[in-house]
Amino acid sequence: MEQETMAVDPVKLELVKNAVGSVVDEMVLTVVRVAYSSIMKDTMDISSAFCDSQGRLIAQGLSLPLHLGSIPDAMDAVMAEYGDSLAPGDIVILNDPYQGGMHLPDIFMFQPVFVGTHLLGYAVMVAHHNDMGGRVPGSSAADSTEIFQEGLQIPILKLYEKNVLNTTLLSIIERNVRVPRTVAGDLRAQEAACRIAERGMRELAAKYGVTELERYFEALLDYSEREARRVIGALPDGEYSYTDHIDDDGIDDGKPVRIQVTLRIEGDSLTADLTGSADEVRGAINSTLSFAKSAVYFAIRSVMDSDAPNNAGFMRPIRVVAPKGCIFNPNRPRAVAARGVSGFRLIDAAMGALATAVPELPRAPGEGGTSSYSIAATDMHGGFVLFREALMGAWGAGHGREGIDGVANPAANISNAPIEVVENSAPIVVERYELLGDSGGAGQWRGGMSVLRQFRFTGQFATFQLRSDRRRFPPFGLRGGRHGASSDNRLCTDGDWVQLPTKFTTQLRHGQVFRHITAGGGGFGDPRDRDPGKVLDDVRNDRVSIDCARQIYGVVVLPDPWRVDMRATLALRAEQRG
Repeated sequence: MEQETMAVDPVKLELVKNAVGSVVDEMVLTVVRVAYSSIMKDTMDISSAFCDSQGRLIAQGLSLPLHLGSIPDAMDAVMAEYGDSLAPGDIVILNDPYQGGMHLPDIFMFQPVFVGTHLLGYAVMVAHHNDMGGRVPGSSAADSTEIFQEGLQIPILKLYEKNVLNTTLLSIIERNVRVPRTVAGDLRAQEAACRIAERGMRELAAKYGVTELERYFEALLDYSEREARRVIGALPDGEYSYTDHIDDDGIDDGKPVRIQVTLRIEGDSLTADLTGSADEVRGAINSTLSFAKSAVYFAIRSVMDSDAPNNAGFMRPIRVVAPKGCIFNPNRPRAVAARGVSGFRLIDAAMGALATAVPELPRAPGEGGTSSYSIAATDMHGGFVLFREALMGAWGAGHGREGIDGVANPAANISNAPIEVVENSAPIVVERYELLGDSGGAGQWRGGMSVLRQFRFTGQFATFQLRSDRRRFPPFGLRGGRHGASSDNRLCTDGDWVQLPTKFTTQLRHGQVFRHITAGGGGFGDPRDRDPGKVLDDVRNDRVSIDCARQIYGVVVLPDPWRVDMRATLALRAEQRG
């Protein structure tokens, strides 16, 4: 009888799941409404979560899936530092990658949520800030060689203690960044989001009761674990490996960096072994283990057919192993500012490994991850401007699924800033912003197209930093699909275009033009199996040229009027297959 009384009501479970999800979503929307920087307001490089009193992730809000695995490690670090000593009104922050963080621009904020004297859990807000100081404005340069060059390291400290602001800590932060007003304003936006979550979770506790709410937290964790084990259990047991490469580390140009993943599936559990990946490198593409976990969790989540929440239960059957001293588990003080490059490549390699186990589930890789740049400029009036932007994107194709053009990498889930915002935020004029034909990987299902962004610098001078990849090793195709187009960076001075590396820091002067092209998504399946009608549609919409249609897809397209010559197409495809 007692067992019946304590049974989980599936309707209530769904209500609690959606209610907690709404609270953490509202945290993100709060930051978008009140933040100062474009990287938070427009790009939405932020993430939110709620953890229970034991620090277990219960729900993750809108925005970045790649923060999924990092929040639990950061939460564990906070609890190890403060134990049960946190009180109502306390707010803790950190950004130290070697103490639970990811890279210095990402500041984690934690607020304990109390109902009376009872600790219900923690509101967590992660946000990418415009600048944390260091040798290069924006604090994200790939060509730094140690973390001390990357900016201000914030250990686990209280920003608020019993609702009293730590003005000393805030003053230290403001003194060490180039845009103190923006950084302080964005910190206040994070604080507002945490207080919104505190209010929302207290309302839920009042509605359901603390004991009942916590019982359903446990049920949510168990639900996600069951779903994760169900999906993993449906994968064939075995060992599946894939190797991919990063073009370079930002220092040793031309020296590829090896990324290797071995997935060991045994029953309903999975181990991702990153042994075989490169040792830690000189450049800033090293990744914390917590970020590597996020990449693996995302890859597994992407083949799930469930709406179970992203929480600690989902992570229980998944283990990530990386040798100490490798690129995914570096030693202090290795630089990690551009760790996104490694994280995105790890996802691609994990998807490649999954494709050897279940060929029709994963997509081919997209553009290879976010290209990120910062401009620290003096405008024509002598004013200082610091602007950051993330550029993406395309999805690769999958079985029965076309690649998607002009969207964020699914692991990032952030957006390109509108041209009007860019031009109002920095002394630049965007001259071109377009999709490029013949750039998506050819296949039975075509990969997404490359995005071109070109701007002219209209200020006096600037320090310009960019992080990109996928030039030497473009996004691969699956099941006979072709790879996508390579990325490219070009700088024009007085009409002469010069190619720049994938990762660089340089100076801009008035009138220079910069052009970045993202990589195209990989294709899926043999291009000669593509429906000729779809090829015709691609040609008519400038996604594929007539020559590419003939040479790669084996489809003869005729203009005036647009049509497919089916007899010639059948003959050409038979010849190509032969």
